[in-house]
Amino acid sequence: MQEVATPHGPARVQLHSADGTAGGLLLGHGAGGGVDAPDLVAATGAARQAGLHVALVEQPYRVAGRRAPAPAAQLDASWLAVVTAVRSGQLAGLPLVTGGRSSGARVACRTAAAAGAVAVLCLAFPVQPPGKPDKHRRAELDGVTVPVLVVQGERDLFGRPESAAGRSVVLLPGDHSLKADPAGVARAVGGWLRLVTGEHR
Repeated sequence: MQEVATPHGPARVQLHSADGTAGGLLLGHGAGGGVDAPDLVAATGAARQAGLHVALVEQPYRVAGRRAPAPAAQLDASWLAVVTAVRSGQLAGLPLVTGGRSSGARVACRTAAAAGAVAVLCLAFPVQPPGKPDKHRRAELDGVTVPVLVVQGERDLFGRPESAAGRSVVLLPGDHSLKADPAGVARAVGGWLRLVTGEHR
């Protein structure tokens, strides 16, 4: 466990090393949850089997014990401070995939270019607040210019992203929690990570 100074307080990083050197995967948590969410655990295992080191990132508001998430600009700034830290440390010189679940996926999309990510992994991307299709966040996904994988529950009340050029969408049984089929999450993530990191070897 490592603490990383950010403009909005310390973030916390858990590094899970892999045997290979295919790349690094930086994953963020959802708005109200932690890095022990079932889909993040499944993705971490799959990434390590694919030869990627995984850094699980707790945002400063969670480290400080607050439940309500920080504003988007603060989340993004803290995330990029962690990216800088891991790029000069554990993940130096490796192709970096960024991602997360729900709110963490949004952060990864918004910061993909600034982070120098080679790809973005979105677990349960919240397309819109439940019942409010007019308040969609599709522009965050559409703005990513590197390959994107979205793993989404078929009954996710936060909506369902659509496939597009450079963006794959895998639908699994279950809802926004993605806890119904962790093996499915692992299969989708592992196969995709091998593809996108293989292009940078």
